[in-house]
Amino acid sequence: MDYTQKMLRDDALNGKTIVVTGGGSGLGKAMTKYFLELGARVAITSRNLEKLQNTARELESETGGRCLPVQCDVRHYDQVESMLEQTVDEFGSVDILLNNAAGNFISPTERLSANAFDTIIDIVLKGSKNCTLAFGKHWIDKGEKNKTVLNIVTTYAWTGSAYVVPSATAKAGVLAMTRSLAVEWAKYGIRMNAIAPGPFPTKGAWDRLLPGDLKEKFDLAKKVPLKRVGEHQELANLAAYLVSDFSAYVNGEVITIDGGEWLKGAGQFNLLEAIPEEMWDMLEQMIKSKKGS
Repeated sequence: MDYTQKMLRDDALNGKTIVVTGGGSGLGKAMTKYFLELGARVAITSRNLEKLQNTARELESETGGRCLPVQCDVRHYDQVESMLEQTVDEFGSVDILLNNAAGNFISPTERLSANAFDTIIDIVLKGSKNCTLAFGKHWIDKGEKNKTVLNIVTTYAWTGSAYVVPSATAKAGVLAMTRSLAVEWAKYGIRMNAIAPGPFPTKGAWDRLLPGDLKEKFDLAKKVPLKRVGEHQELANLAAYLVSDFSAYVNGEVITIDGGEWLKGAGQFNLLEAIPEEMWDMLEQMIKSKKGS
């Protein structure tokens, strides 16, 4: 047995309905697949309906589970309410919210426009707030118990990190919300927890953040004491445990899964101090060209 294998028994999430924001690709897709394999019904959301539909078909074919694609921009509360309503209409109820939708820019902060900064705050912090508030109000109004919110944060939510200041700011807010509501909403039967992943490269996100040969120049595995990056199944295993009833006594916790990276050197992107000014100009052009493709 090794760390890329599945951890929980096959029926661990039978009867559970889970909503995964940002579930159409990357880590959201990996977690969704494992939830389906464990017997859950999953609604995946993002702004790109075509990508969601393709992912849902693929995962249903691979797992035999039920995956519902729902278009939703988490920055808009009315869309979140509509997404929740569609999920309840389809599945009857919702048990778990996984706030995974995110965005990021790697850039010197002085190069960012106010709008660029706002974009990350709106997706990560406002989006997580919108979903948490809508789902929490729904559960409390209905008197439904044994509900869970799991937030994906990052280790630099508590250390901060240069060159990703909007993300660090937003993730710190999500972490504070997690811990605060873990106390406030426990009386309603709602658990709040978070995962702080280290480097878990995904092709789309990491190609946008570190295009070209930058991934090789700034090999994040070298900063991890275990000398490797994370496997997607490792994160899926942890997420599945935290949304399952096996973790019923875990509340208000943030679990780090980073191979010891943050202990070795706080601030995941601080090493970018080594990039000269002219290289930032090239990097901006590369990122802009990828966004346009």
